[in-house]
Amino acid sequence: MRGKVLLGGLLASVWLAAGAVLAALPSAPPAPAPSTAHTLDAQDVNAWLDGFMPYALRTGDIAGAVVVVVKDGQVLTERGFGVSDVKTQAPVDPERTLFRPGSISKLFTWTAVMQQVEAGRLNLDQDVNAYLDFRIPPRNGKPVTLRDLMTHTPGFEESIKHLFYEGKGRPDLGAHLKAWVPARIFPPAEVPAYSNYGAALAGYVVERVAGEEFDAYVAHHIFQPLGMAHSTFDQPLPGPLVPDMSKGYLRGSEDARPFEMVSIAPAGALSTTGSDMARFMIAHLQDGRYGDARILKPETARLMHAPQFSVIPAFAGMALGFYHEDRNGHVIIGHGGDTEAFHSDLHLFLNDGAGLYVSFNSAGADAAAPKARSLLLQGFADRYFPAPAGDAPTLASARHDAARMAGTYVWSRRSDSDFLRIAALVEQVHVTAEPDGTLVIDHFKTPGGALWTWRETAPFVWRQVHGHARIGAVVKNGKVAAIGVENAPVVVLQPATGVYAPWNLALLQVSLLILVAAAGLWPISALVRQRYGGRFALEGRSAVLYRLVRVVAAVDVALAAGWVVLLSAMERNLALLNDGVDPWLRGLQALGAIGAAGGVIGVLNLLAVWGDRGRGWWAKLSSVLLAVATLSVIWFVFALRLVTPGVNF
Repeated sequence: MRGKVLLGGLLASVWLAAGAVLAALPSAPPAPAPSTAHTLDAQDVNAWLDGFMPYALRTGDIAGAVVVVVKDGQVLTERGFGVSDVKTQAPVDPERTLFRPGSISKLFTWTAVMQQVEAGRLNLDQDVNAYLDFRIPPRNGKPVTLRDLMTHTPGFEESIKHLFYEGKGRPDLGAHLKAWVPARIFPPAEVPAYSNYGAALAGYVVERVAGEEFDAYVAHHIFQPLGMAHSTFDQPLPGPLVPDMSKGYLRGSEDARPFEMVSIAPAGALSTTGSDMARFMIAHLQDGRYGDARILKPETARLMHAPQFSVIPAFAGMALGFYHEDRNGHVIIGHGGDTEAFHSDLHLFLNDGAGLYVSFNSAGADAAAPKARSLLLQGFADRYFPAPAGDAPTLASARHDAARMAGTYVWSRRSDSDFLRIAALVEQVHVTAEPDGTLVIDHFKTPGGALWTWRETAPFVWRQVHGHARIGAVVKNGKVAAIGVENAPVVVLQPATGVYAPWNLALLQVSLLILVAAAGLWPISALVRQRYGGRFALEGRSAVLYRLVRVVAAVDVALAAGWVVLLSAMERNLALLNDGVDPWLRGLQALGAIGAAGGVIGVLNLLAVWGDRGRGWWAKLSSVLLAVATLSVIWFVFALRLVTPGVNF
């Protein structure tokens, strides 16, 4: 979601560090599917990887990666590419080198939940408060359940503060969850909105009912049975594993990033090797069994993998924790995961007994790693599990339906009770209906920046032209209520209304332009008068209001600049997503309150100018523009939550 540089960059980096939800969204054009499938064996897949991975690393400025492919209970290949440490040039070893797979960690959390369901200690449809020592408030009278958490439908807003831990020792999961419960902005089981808080809450539930700290529980009940000896949720890393930890990079040509301490371990703190991940994939592909070990009963594993919730009826949607990525007619479940540096994907072809895992230790130039993993999955699917020949024709209703789809949308995963509300306003997604009935969505582009087009192949289901990706819509009362992407069922696009309506963005831009002009021209006009011996014509109350309204404009400009500077700093340094940012937030909130109060000055100046018959048309027009701009500040300060009682976000 990179539209506007500042907020787009901030949200992208924050979301990635939180475990990227949009990893499954299409980000690159797929390779054309072959007419016949290649045989999935070690020789063929290694030859294919040798043609793909070194080129991806070299051109993307990526230091290293690990790739694992399993089939029918066996490891076909596990390969290391590039280096784990640029300085020492240590190669990536799939058996020993640890990577940070980010939100793929959640699959272990969800597996742990299902183990406790098997044990009879948890019920997927019980109010989660029954298992907690603090309270999650209901929404519309409905409580949150574990099933809601596992399908990302508890309705929580986004929360990113304290995502990274800066203290000493082990992060306290319970303390983090109790410190601030994110607002519930949707009723449960209705709108998918990916939630790291929700996943962490599920991990805490496991911790409480099992009577064992989460990291230790996973080690004892998942890692040990599967023989995953080089995997841990512990933070900091246990001493014996430290030498094998890959460095993480934004680009392979830059300095390494420090080891990221994640406050909510169940949502993204896993450190593991490619070889260990192969064992986990095989266990799930074999309905909970790996060799003689079993981590889930067959019926539990099958329930976990089955579709559970979908906004778009034509799509499989969410399983329990896994999301469905079905393509080419094959059933695929998986999960993506990202930290600032590491970018990973896990995919299980359920009916084919195959699994693919990839993890990069660098983001790379221009998000090269996320693009490469998207291409890797589609290339793998097209090579070994190609789509049937032929394609559905475009519907005759395409032009009519496209007209309904056209509009402005915002993502369901968003902040709503704090200043990051502005991100949803700035990062709107625009859907355009073309004359031929195809759609263009400004979020979906090729690496070269060209917009994809979509054609309708089923009622309100649209397929990427010359590609495989699909989007679908829910229509209620003749209007589009939501748009979903088939391979990313953890979020939807919703019509931009209320504070997110497009006119708000236009008003914000115009108001800022007026305020900048007023604040900037004021000293310039004074200098011109001084230079040429001119006299300030206004006196008394009119002169005071003239000056005051321009002071207000300067304060409002400073307010906008302050938010730009702060958000830019947060983008560059995610350590600011902690208590250290509080004084800056309080300062900006105070400035916002002053700026909002200045709206009164704008109105008084308007009345004074229009009540003075001697003032010309330019003064009257300026007073109207300044009144509108200063009054709009009042609206935006409160509508965008720039002044709030708290400093959580």
